[in-house]
Amino acid sequence: MKTILTSANGAPVADDNNSISVGKRGPLTYDNHYLFEKLAHFNRERLPERVVHARGTGAYGSFVLSKDLSDLTLADFLQDVGKKTRVFVRFSTVGGGQDSSDYARDPRGFAVKFYTEQGNFDLVGNNTPVFFLNDPIKFPDFVHSQKKDPRTNLPNPARMFEFWASHPQSLHQSTILMSDRGIPASLRHMHGFGSHTLSFYNAEGERFWVKWHLKTNQGIQTLTDAEAAQRPAHGAQQDLVEAIDSGDFPSWAVKLQIMPDADAKHYGINPFDLTKVWPHSDYPLVEVGQLELNENVNNYFAETEQAAFAPSNLVPGIGVSPDKMLQGRLLAYQDAHRFRVGANVNNIPVNAPKCPVNHYQRDGAFAGTCPYSNGANQDERVNFYPNDQAEAGSPVPDATVMAPPMPVLEDAWIGYHDQSEEDYYSQAGDLYRLMSESQKQQLIGNIVGGLSQATESVQQRMIAQYQRADEDYGLRIKNAL
Repeated sequence: MKTILTSANGAPVADDNNSISVGKRGPLTYDNHYLFEKLAHFNRERLPERVVHARGTGAYGSFVLSKDLSDLTLADFLQDVGKKTRVFVRFSTVGGGQDSSDYARDPRGFAVKFYTEQGNFDLVGNNTPVFFLNDPIKFPDFVHSQKKDPRTNLPNPARMFEFWASHPQSLHQSTILMSDRGIPASLRHMHGFGSHTLSFYNAEGERFWVKWHLKTNQGIQTLTDAEAAQRPAHGAQQDLVEAIDSGDFPSWAVKLQIMPDADAKHYGINPFDLTKVWPHSDYPLVEVGQLELNENVNNYFAETEQAAFAPSNLVPGIGVSPDKMLQGRLLAYQDAHRFRVGANVNNIPVNAPKCPVNHYQRDGAFAGTCPYSNGANQDERVNFYPNDQAEAGSPVPDATVMAPPMPVLEDAWIGYHDQSEEDYYSQAGDLYRLMSESQKQQLIGNIVGGLSQATESVQQRMIAQYQRADEDYGLRIKNAL
């Protein structure tokens, strides 16, 4: 039996090749409603591009727990060795638009959505353990400086270094970006990091600070600028799709750094500063499971393009921290998704939890489309709380759910707290001294290629930062310039 082509309202279409016209060579008529439907829909087929992380690639897979963490957290997907949780992972470049290359020198987004039995947990990170900033108020300025020049609409390295020259907090991340790891050879051959400090809490109300690490089992592979220039713009996406289609499923070892709550008060560095790492000598990595990608999306737009990750998507047993960048993202990410996709972004299947959803949110675009919500747009049920309909199925809070323990902030007061006197140099210097001679030469060459286009003032300020990190680091930059 043939499948009949229909219009959006389900009516059969008689002709999909010809519009209705006044004679063979005459103009079209206003009763071309099927033509108008096609053109109007076509005009609206694209969502606004993400401001950052616009160019992305996604796939489904699973996370299998290898270490029971019930002593640390209430999170159900972290209990019982062998437990399997479905995931969706989206990789992305950060600064470029959808027209950019998969092989730009740029951090890579590495976001994981865990579809747990208690709701979705989103681990929203990058392929680097740190970031350029530790205060979200500078994020719009930072992104503007990394985007195309507003006059020429062309990349402008001088603007990038001009921002970094005034913000030493960027030194650690920019050193990573300009190193040999600045251009991953593929999405399969790079690590992932939650980057932010998150928290676990257990049934006793004990809190632990944690950092997530995803270590590639394929090994690290990177490209030089010259090698990247020879790759097709879509090469990384093609590599991942073809690997999964052929059964060569990429995987990552999922590991944690765990800091007892009491340590945070006296640790030598601010454990909630996104520009810094926790040395593994103090908090070694503990492997807790394996993440594998084994299923490509069926429709790129419906799944990868509409996928929405947010660090505010938490589950019982996992909480946030005083990390200022994380605090800002708790608002910014969900707000970005509601603007770009709509108020009911979490109803779209790729974002929808795989457990029952019951709340009092109503209406808006995509209302009632979540396959796991109880009664589409909540049907005729009362739309406010509290109410007298609990016995009839009206949702009520779960009094048994433990609230996350709140950090104890000693000597805290409200105001503008300057962080300019923090040490932003030691860890960048430590990283430089770990590099081989070949890696140092690549780093210097990559920095000078852009810094040489900046003003003398910017060059001098950047050299001063490199010298504070490591005297040799700064001297090589100065001599190369």
